[in-house]
Amino acid sequence: MKKYLICMDVSGDVNEEAAKEFQLKFIPMEYSFKDDMRLCESIEDDKVLKEFYDGQRGGALTKTTQINPFMYEQYFDKYMKDGNSILYLSLSSGLSTTFNSACEARRTLKQKYPDVDLYIVDTLSATGGMGILCERAFRNRENGFSIEENYNDIMEVRKNVNCWFMVQDLMYLKRGGRIGSGTAVIGTMLNIRPILRIDKYGKLITTDKKRGNTTAISELCKLFGMYYTDLHRDDVIYIIHADAPELAEKLEQFVKIAKPDVTVRRRMLSPIIGAHTGPGMAAVCFMGKEQQ
Repeated sequence: MKKYLICMDVSGDVNEEAAKEFQLKFIPMEYSFKDDMRLCESIEDDKVLKEFYDGQRGGALTKTTQINPFMYEQYFDKYMKDGNSILYLSLSSGLSTTFNSACEARRTLKQKYPDVDLYIVDTLSATGGMGILCERAFRNRENGFSIEENYNDIMEVRKNVNCWFMVQDLMYLKRGGRIGSGTAVIGTMLNIRPILRIDKYGKLITTDKKRGNTTAISELCKLFGMYYTDLHRDDVIYIIHADAPELAEKLEQFVKIAKPDVTVRRRMLSPIIGAHTGPGMAAVCFMGKEQQ
């Protein structure tokens, strides 16, 4: 079997040990924090993430920049010039232009390296959902899947990735244009916690609103119970949080009791997505019923 690399951009959240073991390659992305531009090149240290979310709580503005086609060309070229084929898992095209930029870079690179494969997956997901698909791609490769077989499998199962979120700071949804200023102010006063998910088009949509963290976490647990299926027990479950360990702990405890035979990962949210959700976000990501 022809060897190949597996690559993911840093908007995804994945287990650090698995990333090292299977030599996952990361595409860097830039984000701003206060007056600084920072380059996220791999999994950020928890101390860096804690500083990031504490800064947001203190009023620090955070933004991200897009990866343009030329940046993709530069990144992929350094591997493809040595004959390495690549399977790349991209942030959802419904959330960013990264997928389209990667595809544009691929057209240029295929002319330069016609005998080297570059497969690009629009994960239609983000954060822990990308981590799930990434770990599945590792397992597929270890089980002897060719790069094309692996690509086809990930493209097939991506529709089963469920990502359910709760958000604490409504001002970040306002900045992203998802809610109006009045709704954000009133919602904050009423202690409202929006419940969101990523739909089958890879877009973030609001599905419900709960009052307070306890009710919101209970809703995420309920949704996990409704949408998880044992058909995917070989795939990991990710609990993601934006410096909200107590909320993540409650989610993890519920999931482990409900599905004790499944591997559960817990990680802090990457600053690339955290720049848009704000501190206190909590999510459960798993393979389950097909997204609608």
